[in-house]
Amino acid sequence: MARCVIIGANGFIGSHLVDALVASGHEVTAFDRFSAGAATFQSDDVRVLVGDFANRADLAYAVRGQEVVFHLLSATTPITSEGDPSLDLRSNVGQTVDLLELCVEAGVSRFFFASTGGAMYSAPSDRPILETDLPTPVSPYAIGKLAIENYLRYFHVTHGLQSVAFRISNPYGTRQHPLRRQGLIPIAARQIAGSEPVVRYGDGRMVRDYIYVDDLVAMMLKVLNGSPKWGLYHLGSGTGLTVNEVLHCLSTVAGARFEIEERPVPPTFVDHVVLDTGRFTSEFGQVPMTPLEVGVQAVLDEAFAASRTLLDPTARAL
Repeated sequence: MARCVIIGANGFIGSHLVDALVASGHEVTAFDRFSAGAATFQSDDVRVLVGDFANRADLAYAVRGQEVVFHLLSATTPITSEGDPSLDLRSNVGQTVDLLELCVEAGVSRFFFASTGGAMYSAPSDRPILETDLPTPVSPYAIGKLAIENYLRYFHVTHGLQSVAFRISNPYGTRQHPLRRQGLIPIAARQIAGSEPVVRYGDGRMVRDYIYVDDLVAMMLKVLNGSPKWGLYHLGSGTGLTVNEVLHCLSTVAGARFEIEERPVPPTFVDHVVLDTGRFTSEFGQVPMTPLEVGVQAVLDEAFAASRTLLDPTARAL
């Protein structure tokens, strides 16, 4: 079992990864600002470090004595990076280079990075995209992710740091932060729970590859526990769904119709992205995928529970 630190451990993917690593017997350190207050992961057997990703001393302390680093933190989303393209360079790329330097100094054995698959490829494709296809990011968010992937290769060549980048499709599930403007399914679920119109960009024919967070974490653990041959893997369901198909599933599971508020498609949105996960499955085997309706039910249940809490002053006081 390995000593692991998760940078961004109280985030959406990070909190689920904490629980999965603890359940697998790994020694886990959770590094985050914990700005929302309490930890969102459920495991107790975790070393908690409150720190700032922008503080080099905090990062140095976090990676000291660790064997494995999972870097899951991002200070931006595809939407927020649009307003300030240099923000990604300052807050994500530059700080990740600092983190990599500190990992080398601390003798970290392996480094895992949560990149993006959904925003990495902009060229039209009528087939699932391979890791060998040319990345053509057009958003500052994805451009920054690709820059970090290149720095992973640099630190491998110059310092021997073993690293793997996960190009993740469109993850969804419980514990996604309500204020982050990212993820069709959680945003739509909150709008449905609040009896608001559901925002849809364009006519709903955009195709995405959605993966439930538990399935994503299971794939990540397979790579951690194995001997990866590559420095890059696509992690996704391998199945494409239109936005309209996802909204239909939300309506069916919720048992209610809702109004659609259509907005123009942002120029950096990609029309069709489905990731080929053959490299992963050929090496680590299949991970059973959670049916969309099952995952959507979990997200809706959480959204409705949060909505009831906001409306109940007694619940807020507890």
